Amino acid sequence: MLLMNFARILKKYFGRMEEQVKKTKYDDNTPGALSGVRVLELGQLIAAPFCGQLLADLGAEVIKIELPGRGDPMREWGRGEPLWWPIIARNKKCITLDVRTEKGKAIIQELVERSDIVLENFRPGTMEKWGLGYADLVKSNKAVIMVRVSGYGQNGPYASRAGYGGIGEAMGGLRYIVGDPSTPPSRAGISIGDSLAAMFATIGALSALQFRERTGQGQVVDSAIYEAVLGVMESMVPEYSQAGAIRERTGAILEKIAPSNVYPTADNEMIVMGANQDTVFARLCDAMQQPALAEDEKFSTHIARGDNQGSLDELICAWSVNYKTDELLALLEKHAIPAGRIYRAPEMLDDDHFIARETIVDTAHPKYDNLKMQNVFPRLSATPGKIKWLGPDMGQHNEEIYQGLLGYGQADLGRLAEDKII
Repeated sequence: MLLMNFARILKKYFGRMEEQVKKTKYDDNTPGALSGVRVLELGQLIAAPFCGQLLADLGAEVIKIELPGRGDPMREWGRGEPLWWPIIARNKKCITLDVRTEKGKAIIQELVERSDIVLENFRPGTMEKWGLGYADLVKSNKAVIMVRVSGYGQNGPYASRAGYGGIGEAMGGLRYIVGDPSTPPSRAGISIGDSLAAMFATIGALSALQFRERTGQGQVVDSAIYEAVLGVMESMVPEYSQAGAIRERTGAILEKIAPSNVYPTADNEMIVMGANQDTVFARLCDAMQQPALAEDEKFSTHIARGDNQGSLDELICAWSVNYKTDELLALLEKHAIPAGRIYRAPEMLDDDHFIARETIVDTAHPKYDNLKMQNVFPRLSATPGKIKWLGPDMGQHNEEIYQGLLGYGQADLGRLAEDKII
């Protein structure tokens, strides 16, 4: 009886929690987790702006600064249509300002005085040349955090080199291992180096905010693309330094991790399946109606399966090709074996799980009807991020920032525009 009462209490408690999460999730008036944090974004292209997007998605007020008449090149990037800008500039306030002029520098310092973070991804030394290095910014705001994203970092013999994401991917070790062993090194198909550097920059920014909360002290966050790539390269370095092993391109597999590959089906599709853990492999053998494979000395352990990776994959391919894709996936799910289709955009838009979680959302855009894009990630239960608006027009928020935040008059804005400062 006691256990039954306790179970009812738990059910009631967690039911209330679930209901609260649901209410919070869909409450558009809930401020984001970073509400009250103001960020000045001076970068362009991907590395710093993606960091700005992540911060803005989570509620920070991000003021993006663009050169008058030029703007961020991302306004023109995309496959056939400039559809990257609405995503990478979403939730940001865009103003124009020529930071290379004396008046522009003075305005930046006014904004810095009222901001928490300054985000940039120019070549190291550029901000210092403009009189806007960290030592200059702290004169206006001793607690300011400066987040700097670059190819090679802010110091070292390569610091002043031009550094794009692809070069950082090569230097960080990723390019060498991506692709088939029969071909030259491949790229991942997205600007992963820039995105990784932006994500590490975001982690650094949030860490610096937490440190400032305790101490009142700002600092510099230095995120280098090549180091961000190296940071996700697992045990590549010690594998070489301790064992002399150099990772090579392995195509669709990870060497010595088996079975984990792409497998054919009867209706000419392919699925991805991973069953390299001992218990999962045993369940796969049951699904294949070949339980003896799990006891075979060639496949009974992780190491043995890795040593016999090719022959094991051949056995699985000979089995999987007898099933249509839906049948095979249903069978694998029944046996709790991780597997799935290889998705493109069409499959994502049609998937029930994507739809249920609103992983991709329709957004309002003046040119496109129901512009679809990825939602805000990660999901926070109490302070969910949200897409408030898409990438703004150039200078769209000039009046709000210059008049509302800095207190300039209409005549002041007219003079700044006449002098081509904004």
